[in-house]
Amino acid sequence: MADKPKVKGPASYFPSIEKTYGKPIDHWMKILDGLKDRKHMERVAVLKASHKLGHGHANALVAHHRAVNGES
Repeated sequence: MADKPKVKGPASYFPSIEKTYGKPIDHWMKILDGLKDRKHMERVAVLKASHKLGHGHANALVAHHRAVNGES
């Protein structure tokens, strides 16, 4: 049986994020959709302050959201 490919980058945090905060990644992506007008670290700050995410988890979500939306 072949091993599953190892997930790299921000998505590697997703299982821990879902387990820790009890919400699917789509939940966080929808929140970030409403923050597109803000800079990366401003988005991270909102997730930390308003949703009590840790810095690494918030940063991973923002990085992934930006990547899938073609933001540099």
